[in-house]
Amino acid sequence: MTSLPTLSHRDYTVGWICALPIEMAAARATLDEHHNPLQQNPRDHNTYTLGRIGRHNVVLACLPTGVIGTLSAARVANQMQQTFEGIRFGLMVGIGGGVPSKGNDIRLGDIVVSKPAGQSGGVIQYDFGKTMQEGQFKQTGSLNRPPDVLLTALANLESKHIMEGHELVKDLSEMLRRYPKMASQFARPDIQHDLLYDAEYDHIIEYATCSQCNIGKLMDRKPRPSEDPIIHYGLIASGDQVMRHGATRERLRKKLNVLCFEMEAAGLMDDFPCLVVRGMNIAMVFSGIARCPLQG
Repeated sequence: MTSLPTLSHRDYTVGWICALPIEMAAARATLDEHHNPLQQNPRDHNTYTLGRIGRHNVVLACLPTGVIGTLSAARVANQMQQTFEGIRFGLMVGIGGGVPSKGNDIRLGDIVVSKPAGQSGGVIQYDFGKTMQEGQFKQTGSLNRPPDVLLTALANLESKHIMEGHELVKDLSEMLRRYPKMASQFARPDIQHDLLYDAEYDHIIEYATCSQCNIGKLMDRKPRPSEDPIIHYGLIASGDQVMRHGATRERLRKKLNVLCFEMEAAGLMDDFPCLVVRGMNIAMVFSGIARCPLQG
């Protein structure tokens, strides 16, 4: 890892936003070079990490500690764009809650990348709308899609993965080689931790884990031929509430055809069009996929 002389604000063309410090750690670990910090307007409250991935200069920012959600993400993105006027597109990378189904076998450690479908630009704000008769919720409005420069790169990346597979395990191994202290939190989870309960089962909320839950409600899923993570492309649901209720998650999956839930992207898409990348409930595997659209 090398450190380069200071560049100008306009030299940075990719804005990368994370919600949590553990996500920011993985983002920083993917940088090929770290750059010197730049002066910024006192009214810009973000703290930036600057560097290079491939041939792209990247600016990283994390949401304030303990202040997550769509509004916080929007504030961080707005201040970033005002300070770094050369940004061409953005990335929102972090942890998400997967929505497994028969059609999409999403497992712990897999990755979901936002991809436009139908009338959606890739991210659906599921808690924005109005309540109709009989308590039915009707979604109103839609969010912008990412810029074409990202969508063409995404199409190329998806076709490459179909033909050749991905190199996530290799990228992760290289990251842990350079930063061995990250190994305890960023290692691939064992398969015995990947438990899926029936969506209608209400878990015991007094416990932080499922150690006391009814194992009779576990879904039977066949082992995969390979333990390597799979990259899924599709719609991501975004809102200001943590999705922890299986029946609600399943209802929204059927209605919106989404692959995962998260809490920040809806605050970005209209004014900071970006690609959203989410690792399923584990902060270790998203770092490799986030590099790919940038390699160019």
